Amino acid sequence: MTHLYPKGKLIAVGGAEDKGTDLEKGEILRNNLNFFELGILRRIVEEAGGTDARIEVVTTASMIPDEVGANYLNAFGKIGCTNVGVMRIRDRADAQVQEYLDRLLNCDAIMFSGGNQLRLSTTFGGTQFHNILLNRYRSEHFIIAGTSAGAMAMSRTMIYEGNAAKAHLKGEVKISTGLGFIDNVIIDSHFEKRGRFGRLAQAVATNPGCIGIGLGEDTGMLITDGNKMEAIGSGLVMILDGHDIRHSNIADIPDGNPISLENLKVHLCEKGNGYLVRERTFLMEAREGALIKKQVPVE
Repeated sequence: MTHLYPKGKLIAVGGAEDKGTDLEKGEILRNNLNFFELGILRRIVEEAGGTDARIEVVTTASMIPDEVGANYLNAFGKIGCTNVGVMRIRDRADAQVQEYLDRLLNCDAIMFSGGNQLRLSTTFGGTQFHNILLNRYRSEHFIIAGTSAGAMAMSRTMIYEGNAAKAHLKGEVKISTGLGFIDNVIIDSHFEKRGRFGRLAQAVATNPGCIGIGLGEDTGMLITDGNKMEAIGSGLVMILDGHDIRHSNIADIPDGNPISLENLKVHLCEKGNGYLVRERTFLMEAREGALIKKQVPVE
């Protein structure tokens, strides 16, 4: 029988250690990896099969790939995981190199670094590398992790640009097609620190069939069966559900005008909380083996 849902897992991380270009400020970021070593990185290794698992880091999104790759090797090494490689894929020609395809076929997990998510979609979209990723994720217990840009590129609908200060204005949030590991969600990163609520709200307003996932820093979502999400890390995950939006002016106003929405639903998740995408249901306890839905007290 064909597995209806993907057998693999996605781990989308909100950032704080990404080493790419800040598209809003044009700055190169060099943050540390301290939080990552202790919490979320350990969870990625655990899900991949333990410290002996083969993990490949893809630094395509970053403009400083060598520094990023070295930092990841160091961070994984600190938690006893040394069977790690870095794929220095810079363009579509690199993505077709047989060595990288073979390594992708033989690893237990792949980790996309931060940077510019449009570099990921334009480099890998439609390539054999992308096809192998999709096939392994759908048919095997394969882990795809990504931070910041690497998380945002996981969904089919992807934000690739949008200044947070202008995100309440129609047309200021740019949408493209991501790598398509999960449908019906839009992922945003660095969510609280960079004030991206308006940005994700506009993305959901223009794609109300999608659930918006706003990932705080040092925070992620572990996604099982392409549906069940578990919040991990120390920060906040915000979920925006536009299915029940009533009034929306976004189709009728000119670009540059403020958007207006009624009845956009918002959920806040801390570590251990979760969400079912297809059922649009908040989970108080999302750990494996526990599916306790939110209980509404009877008056």
